[in-house]
Amino acid sequence: MAAAKADFGAFMEKFVLRPPLTTSTQQLPLNGLTFAIKDIFDVEGYVTGFGHPDWARTHLPAVSTAPVVTALLNAGATSVGKTVLDELAYSLNGENIHYGTPVNPCAPDRIPGGSSSGSAVAVAGNLVDFSLGTDTGGSVRAPAAYCGIYGIRPSHGLVPISGVVPNSQSFDTVGWFARDPVVLNQVARVLLQLPNVEPVQPSHIIVPDDCFQLVSIPSDRVTQVLLKSVEKLFGGQIVRHTNLGDFVKENVPSLKRFLDEANQVESNIPSLMDLSSSMRLLQMYEFKNNHEEWLSSVKPKLGPGTSERVQKALGTTSENIDSCHKIRNELRAALTDLLGDFGVLAIPTVPRPPFKLQTEAVTLENFRARAFSLLSVAGVSGFCQVSIPLGMYDNLPVSVSLVAKHGADGFLLNLVENLHGSLKEQIEIAEGMSF
Repeated sequence: MAAAKADFGAFMEKFVLRPPLTTSTQQLPLNGLTFAIKDIFDVEGYVTGFGHPDWARTHLPAVSTAPVVTALLNAGATSVGKTVLDELAYSLNGENIHYGTPVNPCAPDRIPGGSSSGSAVAVAGNLVDFSLGTDTGGSVRAPAAYCGIYGIRPSHGLVPISGVVPNSQSFDTVGWFARDPVVLNQVARVLLQLPNVEPVQPSHIIVPDDCFQLVSIPSDRVTQVLLKSVEKLFGGQIVRHTNLGDFVKENVPSLKRFLDEANQVESNIPSLMDLSSSMRLLQMYEFKNNHEEWLSSVKPKLGPGTSERVQKALGTTSENIDSCHKIRNELRAALTDLLGDFGVLAIPTVPRPPFKLQTEAVTLENFRARAFSLLSVAGVSGFCQVSIPLGMYDNLPVSVSLVAKHGADGFLLNLVENLHGSLKEQIEIAEGMSF
């Protein structure tokens, strides 16, 4: 038990993978940094566990290492082990009935978020400098928000996902966590093969007021910290307010197929809930195609929430899948027009702070649909998104996300790094105020 507390229950197994010995190790960009690997990435000689003992039992050790892991080692970083994840990487909660729930260092009585739970906890608990996760529906962004750290979902398709167990190829991305934006950016330079370029001032920052009305804490606690930082650095003239729900409704016509009366309630943004529905349908369909054979033959025991989700996925058909792909194309085109090359969309990462441990599965599942209404904006469009910690409110972590167009990852990460000092000042002011 003491060992579990020492590492917050973040690790599946510990080992050391060192960079290859070279004469110029000290010049390597990630020299001296340590990282952890979500147990969904292949590491030669180790079984990739995918969050379930039956998966580990029915698979052989990997014969090669995932290219992203190799790239990080070649850049000078040292890996210290593999981390816990939710079963089959199919949850946003961070709870695993087989391996336990990693302890959220930021709020120990709350869930850490998933599915990249152990990777987020390892960073938040100061056990490593950065860590690898994957983000399909929100599995880097949600745990980053819940654990009070930085997390990036890069532009879809830019980081190789070979050597990673698939969940849903239309959305699967390799993401990573760090406690500060400098390290987040350093890792990006390696994995995205980005040149070192001077930061570019954003042309405009779009604040969708309807999205910020979804958050359960006072929205000013989130928006004012960000906007005052932006105004200090770039001036208030670049801030534009909009209604994202109306924009999506007007510019993504194929969403009409997903109109759901259940989404037309006051606490939701109907068009974004419909977007969430289309994303989850395509994810379920691809998950089924990837894993139906294994699920049928092994019949693994699955925990609450995940079990129902997997059963629903196994029941999906190809009906409306073409519409899901049309929605992806329409949303990407519309948001590209809205943001341009150097525009940024600011949105809440998730609608609320993390739930208490052992919250009922039905409550978590209802929240999942609402969280996806925000997470699906970058998920469906394939845009890059960084979740930024904004300190604490009522002893729970606060976050905001910035989203930029597909391929603008370097610009976005430079902006996040630039904002860091100003955000720190504004967070200190906000934490001393009452809202």
